Amino acid sequence: MIQAILVFNNHGKPRLVRFYQRFPEEIQQQIVRETFHLVLKRDDNICNFLEGGSLIGGSDYKLIYRHYATLYFVFCVDSSESELGILDLIQVFVETLDKCFENVCELDLIFHMDKVHYILQEVVMGGMVLETNMNEIVAQIEAQNKLEKSEGGLSAAPARAVSAVKNINLPEIPRNINIGDINIKVPNLSQFV
Repeated sequence: MIQAILVFNNHGKPRLVRFYQRFPEEIQQQIVRETFHLVLKRDDNICNFLEGGSLIGGSDYKLIYRHYATLYFVFCVDSSESELGILDLIQVFVETLDKCFENVCELDLIFHMDKVHYILQEVVMGGMVLETNMNEIVAQIEAQNKLEKSEGGLSAAPARAVSAVKNINLPEIPRNINIGDINIKVPNLSQFV
């Protein structure tokens, strides 16, 4: 089972952090730091598998990582997962990001965090691998994008809410609201309508 997925840059700044096991926030930050230091001190010619840090479970867990340009993609897994399978999963995740963002870079992970999390949820959920077929993942992402465009997207929601309130057909705006012993005086709102 996958315990955590961490993506950080060459300077150790986390760009994506997803834990599938409950840890307090301070421990999560320590895990990210420790994982970064474990991965950073390894040479590029060395194997991409190493034992997990002391905070995440030690020798019972493995860190499997890939280094792409300025980003490290690190999956922390237990002993039941295949190292080569996880390396392939990292490759599928990165290629899917690359297809969805057209040549993905670190800024895409920063400014489109919601989309990155959605892509990750199509691949892994609850620490279990859901999908490894990149074409299926991309098809689901495109379907989600199409649905968002047809609904006007989340950015249009506040404008729709304001227009819905303006279109409420009230014969008269109440000036006093009485609820039991509570009397509420409503200010004149005609300047806002």
